[in-house]
Amino acid sequence: MSLTSYEPATPRLHRSELAVPASNPKMIDKASRSAADVVFLDLEDSVAPDDKPRARKNAVAALNDIDWGGKTLSLRINGLDTQYTYRDVIEVVEACPRLDLLFLPKVGVAADVYALDVLVTQIEQTCKREKRIGFEVMIETALGLCNVEAIAQGSKRLEAMCFGSGDFAASTSARSTTIGGLNPDYGVLSEADAAGKRAYYQLDPWHAAQSRIVAACRAYGLRPIDGPYSDFNDAAGFQVSSLRSAALGFEGRMAIHPAQLEGINTAFSPAPEEVARARRIVAAMAQAARDGRGAVQLDGRMIDIANIRMAERLLAKADAIAAAPR
Repeated sequence: MSLTSYEPATPRLHRSELAVPASNPKMIDKASRSAADVVFLDLEDSVAPDDKPRARKNAVAALNDIDWGGKTLSLRINGLDTQYTYRDVIEVVEACPRLDLLFLPKVGVAADVYALDVLVTQIEQTCKREKRIGFEVMIETALGLCNVEAIAQGSKRLEAMCFGSGDFAASTSARSTTIGGLNPDYGVLSEADAAGKRAYYQLDPWHAAQSRIVAACRAYGLRPIDGPYSDFNDAAGFQVSSLRSAALGFEGRMAIHPAQLEGINTAFSPAPEEVARARRIVAAMAQAARDGRGAVQLDGRMIDIANIRMAERLLAKADAIAAAPR
């Protein structure tokens, strides 16, 4: 291991993050009773320009008056390239000590995060807040992906990065049929078999961007969060997409509809058999250490310190899920 390491961000259960338009009080109320680990009230894409002042007032009322239990509460503000950002931050952050995270969309460079940090720091100093607000950011442009490692180091408040495939596709001129879904034209032909036939295999056009975001987050102690899957009627495609994200290393993903929450929470939770095996790995390695051995066989496979690290991470998540308020 390198002598250089970065402390993990503030630990939070972050399997599912439900997007809720701050312009819709009924949806906000339903979100408070949902199974989401994190709820973000949206002032950006889902709110029309004329509705933004009212949406801010709704967000303040919701954050202060609704019983959210143990949920993490986030506010997605408008991008720094708009005229709405400073009012979003000042009007809501000053009035809402319950707020946990600010969600900054379309981050392109590390200075974007720094600029938000300066404003929030001044608000906290003025309001004499002891609780420090964390940040999450959306990587959804070509510029943001090119600077993802620098962005990950842009502020000590930063906790999570979320991949937005929809705006990323627009930024890169990629052809996308469904936000978070695949494109049937993105694939490869196999080599010809004995009969001269070649099979077509569809590939994942988001894999390269997702892998880079996961690596940047894990290197600098952040939580990588996958973006939404917009076709909430495609249960099978959504499930496979979520399992693929979890396998790649994402901590969780965004949901655009409450119906997606159960599937997301399941996909990003360790299965009981995984937890049981992880506990057996820890126990086996503890016995190996007592016997003076650095590795041991378990179920016909060699396990060592690397297996311990993976098992401990899995068990930490399982324990956090078990401890979460129901």
